[in-house]
Amino acid sequence: MRNTAMNMVHKLAARDERVLYIGSDPGAGTLRAMSKEFPKRHLIEGISEAHIIGMSAGLAMEGFVPYVNTIATFLTRRCYEQVAVDLCLHNLPVRLIANGGGLVYAPLGPTHQAIEDIAIMRALPNMTVVCPCDADEAARLMEQTLDWTGPIYIRLGKGGDAVVSKAEHGFEIGKAILIRPPGDVVMVTTGIMLQRALAAADLLAAQGIRAGILHMHTVKPLDTEALLQAIRGTRLVATLEEHVPSGGLGSAVAEALIDKLGSGLPAMLRLSLPDRFMHNYGSQDSLLKKHGLSADAIATSIARALPASLISSPQLHST
Repeated sequence: MRNTAMNMVHKLAARDERVLYIGSDPGAGTLRAMSKEFPKRHLIEGISEAHIIGMSAGLAMEGFVPYVNTIATFLTRRCYEQVAVDLCLHNLPVRLIANGGGLVYAPLGPTHQAIEDIAIMRALPNMTVVCPCDADEAARLMEQTLDWTGPIYIRLGKGGDAVVSKAEHGFEIGKAILIRPPGDVVMVTTGIMLQRALAAADLLAAQGIRAGILHMHTVKPLDTEALLQAIRGTRLVATLEEHVPSGGLGSAVAEALIDKLGSGLPAMLRLSLPDRFMHNYGSQDSLLKKHGLSADAIATSIARALPASLISSPQLHST
């Protein structure tokens, strides 16, 4: 996914002279071909994220479209004030490409685990937050970033994530994709949790439970219309995210439902990482499994929640 997004920056630079790349301590050889073809638009600034954000803001004010790339925790926590004041306050077209969203860098411990990044970036006025599910979707996203108004936070997974998106589903920033039609439950996903939702849906189908899937690649702005359409007649809404419970996809979905439905709320199950830093080291998959976000655990949690949903929400209000 990361390599695809990086290569797309080069392609966009070849198409539009406004595009430039700013890297903060990237891996050796990152966008080497672009550095040779467009040396004046390929900038490596070292580990100085606050400076880089201010620099990208100035370049955007001069008419450029900067694509800034580094590890997700460094692009959010380290320079949050600069992102807020320099980028969002002025609504500048800077694209923040965050490597290793969620638990990708789990082997490096909590300093590198981006488990609250959606929440803090989503809280910023004018910031768009997008979490593609695989490399193909990342490419479709990058195609749409050139002329988007304002800053974008792009949360990338690691390389090698299974490709589950389909070109025929299309892609539009701010528009959710219905992957499977609504049934007894609708799983609302973002990022790589789509892969696990698909596997969980198959496990649920074997138990006679029909599971729909709504892929919210864009967490902000949230596609409320698609959400309301998807939950009609369903018994349970389950959100899946590689993120802490506060402020992420589950919070965004709950807020949207409260705003639109008031007291006529559906039963809801929020599956997420725990509200704590994780000090146990391991792979991304091992930590997701430990915290109930494997396909098996997701299916089990949903199957257990469905009987309770009949009591708490006998029917959903139409919109």
